[in-house]
Amino acid sequence: MRSPIVKLVAQRIVLGVLLLLAVSVLIFAGTQILPGDVAQSILGQSATPQALANLRQELGLNDPAYVRYFRWLGGVLTGDLGKALTSGQDIATSLGKRFWNTLFLAFWAAALSIPLAIAAGLVAVRYRNGPVDKAISGFALASTSLPEFFIGYLLIYFVAVKMQWLPSVSTVYDGMGFVDRLKAITLPALALTFVVFAHMMRMTRAAILNVMQSAYIETAELKGLSPIQVIRRHAFPNAIAPIVNVVMLNLAFLVVGVVVVEVIFVYPGMGQYLVDHVSKRDVPVVQACGLIFAAVYICLNIVADVTAIVTNPRLRHPK
Repeated sequence: MRSPIVKLVAQRIVLGVLLLLAVSVLIFAGTQILPGDVAQSILGQSATPQALANLRQELGLNDPAYVRYFRWLGGVLTGDLGKALTSGQDIATSLGKRFWNTLFLAFWAAALSIPLAIAAGLVAVRYRNGPVDKAISGFALASTSLPEFFIGYLLIYFVAVKMQWLPSVSTVYDGMGFVDRLKAITLPALALTFVVFAHMMRMTRAAILNVMQSAYIETAELKGLSPIQVIRRHAFPNAIAPIVNVVMLNLAFLVVGVVVVEVIFVYPGMGQYLVDHVSKRDVPVVQACGLIFAAVYICLNIVADVTAIVTNPRLRHPK
């Protein structure tokens, strides 16, 4: 009875690994075709031809592209992301704290946005086509129409500058208290919440409304159950699979899409680290950050697919 589920889950995992391998090729190729010379950007315009030639030899830039790719991929598989060209620091060590900072911000943004979005979706379904439903849908449409950088600047202007309730710069450091850390990330977390809330709410509402068209919902209504009981006992449990899928996709966006928000609030996460080194044309750092973001996104998509498979009653009970 479990063979269809096991087979589908195994297929999703294998496809995810192959997709990540393909993405690694694209990331490496994309960084190689960037205009300019890496050695020249490191040594500056005043570097002598001999110095440039020596640095290219040291960095392995004279080797064929496929040799450099497999060398880089082999290092990634063994946990060696290389060293930053601009500072000489180990990339894995530098990314460690920043990666956890990004996860900390994404976690609290998700903890705030997911319950709000699901609750708002349930309320919108309960009062569908009424003033409450239209108000919630209008707010969701307005928030999804605004880019995250615009929302971030609005929060900085009104909350940090005008009202002076929270700091405009989200500075965190080792040894910082938990409450102070939460206060520092409040504004970027709110900005991310506004971005993902609308999509999750609208998809929750659509998933439950789709289930509400089923015959067993009509049967439950004929039994005399209240609208809240119908939604809670019958509609919502059967809409879990698409809702979980949407939640996982938005979690992936929270981790991968924090780049702009981190730059706006000068938050020391992976996004800020990536942007800093893009401007310096530090190719190994860009490759490492891009691959980590891709791995997180693909893994969360695999989790979404597996959850949808496991929660499918036709697969759990094939007979």
